[in-house]
Amino acid sequence: MTSPDISNSTIEAWLTGRLPADWSTIVAPSVVIDRDEITITITVAEPELPENASDADRTEAIGGRITGFREDTRDRRIGIARDAEHRFERKVAWAVTVGDRTALFTHVAVPVMTRLRQPERLVLDTLVAANVARSRADALAWCVRLVGKHEDDWLGELRDAMTTVDDVRAKGPDAA
Repeated sequence: MTSPDISNSTIEAWLTGRLPADWSTIVAPSVVIDRDEITITITVAEPELPENASDADRTEAIGGRITGFREDTRDRRIGIARDAEHRFERKVAWAVTVGDRTALFTHVAVPVMTRLRQPERLVLDTLVAANVARSRADALAWCVRLVGKHEDDWLGELRDAMTTVDDVRAKGPDAA
């Protein structure tokens, strides 16, 4: 489904030009790309509340801001997503960040085939038996999220190294 000859920087550049300027008043939108999906996260200003507002009030205000952004931008997001999906042959997911809360509106759950030996399957089955996960698939997704959460720095370094390798490869003798 993916078009391998389109670089992530090309996709990001196109989105920079295509996304409405008023959506990036706080910080530039974050774009995360893999071979199946493009996730665009827009950061929106927190609602202004009195200093003595309770945590519950702040939570509700942020929830309202997220819902408002989602509803108010739906038609524009759908149009941009259609254009990007056609152009880059990937699904587009949207998220919004308000303060320290991020809400993902739409996203793709892509099946991934893996082969596990009995010790690994027993780990998944233990998570299912303990009601941590509903199925082996959910247990495996939980494990991946756990590793991602605790290995952020290492994974970031690995991604940076892969980008460097891609840059060097692009300068090689076959680069045209």
